[in-house]
Amino acid sequence: MKISSGRPGILLSLVAAVASSALFTGCQTTIGGQTLPSPDYLTDDVQFFPAGPENKLANQIEASKKQAAEKKKLQQGF
Repeated sequence: MKISSGRPGILLSLVAAVASSALFTGCQTTIGGQTLPSPDYLTDDVQFFPAGPENKLANQIEASKKQAAEKKKLQQGF
């Protein structure tokens, strides 16, 4: 009968690696378009991004309106 002394050590280290990777990674998954939370969702910081203007070129539009109004005033002679 042949006894291999290296196999139980390799098997034990493989089981330990799989168990530790399951413990140290989160459980956040995506199912049906929903992102389900990880175990640390209660301690995560909240990121809030306020809604911006619907028109992304709002500053350029305002500047062009201001320029047109100034041009009209100059043509009328105040």
